[in-house]
Amino acid sequence: MAQTAIVLLSGGLDSSTVLYQAQADGYRCHAISFDYQQRHRRELQAAQDIAQAAGVVNHQVVQFDLSQWGGSALTDASLDVPGDRTLAEMTQDIPITYVPARNTIFLSFALALAEVQQAQRIYIGVNALDYSGYPDCRPDYIQAIEEAFRLGTKQGREGNPVSIETPLIHLKKTEIIQLGNQLGVPWEKTWSCYAGEAVACGVCDSCKLRLAAFEALNLTDPIPYAR
Repeated sequence: MAQTAIVLLSGGLDSSTVLYQAQADGYRCHAISFDYQQRHRRELQAAQDIAQAAGVVNHQVVQFDLSQWGGSALTDASLDVPGDRTLAEMTQDIPITYVPARNTIFLSFALALAEVQQAQRIYIGVNALDYSGYPDCRPDYIQAIEEAFRLGTKQGREGNPVSIETPLIHLKKTEIIQLGNQLGVPWEKTWSCYAGEAVACGVCDSCKLRLAAFEALNLTDPIPYAR
């Protein structure tokens, strides 16, 4: 019987590719998504569509509310999502779309599920080369949180720690799309936009990075855009 992996699935380009990679690696996948009252909750429909297309064993949506704290344009409606920024502008500092401690929260839920399911792996689609530069998407963070998980779990203390797999962490966005094409990821079901509208805005950082990568490969992004 195949070993089990927990896959963090937002419904975006990266996490969808990671799900298909985990399956290609031979794992029986449980997908977990998060409804934290984010502005772009449209991504949850994409996560559901991708999980169904991939035929995962189980897809769970964990609900909690980070909007009561704010601190990010993705959880605070009074803050504008940046738009029409150049790549140079995206690299100046950590953007306002960073949600404080989000991946630590997500990975903690995934770890709890992994222990219950006796899973050997957690897959997450973090990427250190993305121009957003989020601090919880970098290799040193992943190494540190993996060690904390080893120390803080029964499974880890008994010599069978859950590992955190980050197959995209050193890939360019174009390379991720190429990998996804090889794996058969249905891009038309994915969602990357931060704006929170029914149609992708085409101007937020996430949309621009995605569109630029498809264009660089002479490919057409199959989802509709407002611009």
